[in-house]
Amino acid sequence: MLASYEVMQAANISRATLNNYISQGLLPRPLVKNPEPGASTQARQIGYFPDEVLARLERIRQLKKEGYAMAEIARQLELDGLQMPEAQVPKTARAPLTIATTPAPESAAQPVAAEKMGAPQPAAPARSDPLRLTIDYISFPAYMVNYNFEITWHNEAARTELLGEFDRLPADIKERNALAYLLKGRLGRSNANREELLQFYLLLGKGRLSCKNLTDVLTGQADTLVMQTGESLAEARPSGTLMQLPLALRLENGEAARYNVYASYYREGILLVYQPGHADSDSLLGLLERRDEVIRNLLKKRLPVLTDVAVLVADLQNSVRICTELPPEEYFELINHIWSTMEPIFRKYYGTHGKHVGDGMVYYFFPQPDCNYIFNALVCAQEMKAAMRRISKEWQLRKNWLNELYLNTGLNEGQEWLGIFHIETKVEFTVLGDTINRTARLSDFARGGAIWATKNLLGKLPAEERQRVQFGIRRQDADGREVFVGASYSRITELANLDTPRNEKLSDIAALPVTEIVEVRV
Repeated sequence: MLASYEVMQAANISRATLNNYISQGLLPRPLVKNPEPGASTQARQIGYFPDEVLARLERIRQLKKEGYAMAEIARQLELDGLQMPEAQVPKTARAPLTIATTPAPESAAQPVAAEKMGAPQPAAPARSDPLRLTIDYISFPAYMVNYNFEITWHNEAARTELLGEFDRLPADIKERNALAYLLKGRLGRSNANREELLQFYLLLGKGRLSCKNLTDVLTGQADTLVMQTGESLAEARPSGTLMQLPLALRLENGEAARYNVYASYYREGILLVYQPGHADSDSLLGLLERRDEVIRNLLKKRLPVLTDVAVLVADLQNSVRICTELPPEEYFELINHIWSTMEPIFRKYYGTHGKHVGDGMVYYFFPQPDCNYIFNALVCAQEMKAAMRRISKEWQLRKNWLNELYLNTGLNEGQEWLGIFHIETKVEFTVLGDTINRTARLSDFARGGAIWATKNLLGKLPAEERQRVQFGIRRQDADGREVFVGASYSRITELANLDTPRNEKLSDIAALPVTEIVEVRV
């Protein structure tokens, strides 16, 4: 048997490529055991392969050189009859591969592809070449889309070869549909390529969207061809964060252009790289393995866009007093407890963390293809309120104090510019404009853990979803009793005395119609 490092040396491949072939079923899983006597390695355990693996690797190399996609290579190996059985040892004696696919963030869609390819995460790079491929130096077409398939970044090769050689993308994100640009490009204008591209994008969204939603997002109208194609692909649902999708298109002269399209899924969207079928994938896979580095660089390059957005701002009530009463280490523990509890809730409803000064929270909710971003913000705020009640009870028992912990929440919606603030090690989303400013003031106005929303936000909800939201204004009758008037709004100036020092900063939103959110029925 051959050790993994002997296989890589003999076949002149990297560990990333070896792991890739294993994950796609082109090679058997190795037998992991202690090194054999005389092995030139310090590792405690090594993966061993049957000697016949070299013949199989040579055949894979030949097929790649001839331009075959990985899916076609797998089929061709079966036709060739190149059998590669795993080592004949009891299953209980086989140790699992020390290779893991990075788990997808909760807010990211589960990707769909015809061929599954795990994202290998080796403990240490096997490459000796100090030069590493970066996003800036990908020579073939690459672009990123959000989960509405709207383009958020592209390189020059994608613009000239695939997307129609536009001068610049429009500022409004809703006008950046990737499929629309592909169909206007030089390869997308033929009917044969159009059908192929439609099938390709159906695969990309199949794990998250219904067939109808896919049709709406991709074409903007009912399309019988798309619907039928989508239904035929209903079983194509492999999971992972890095997929290889074969794509065959026809050039203007009738020749075939084969691509291996690598789709890397992130919380912020999908990075698509169109690698020609004959190109070596080692350097590209090495780049895509470095997920944190890739997404950080992509976000830095993302240009400001004009987009619809719902903004949630939540502040801890009486945070100065609480900070004074608690020892420093307990105050920081409390804040970290709140953040760690709320973060999964934000991710669940596709919230994007924004820039905020102090110990409060700012999250943005952007349009989604399969759910209403405004309703997401409302349900998220409600779950946060319930979670904060539990945290308050825990700290009351722990400290034996009478303090109630409240997160005061403001919600608003508008169309604003979304941009990025970044330094060397950190990237932050920020929204510019009145929407965020008014939301922050509304959070200042809220007390006792209340959720306040603008009339504008609720007015953007469809009637069916608005009926699931209980909201209104608490008023006093002639006898001084509190009366809740449902489905009503009021201006801030009618709800608070703006002449008091505490409320001076509310003058900016004095005429803003608002309402209190009491319950959201999910």
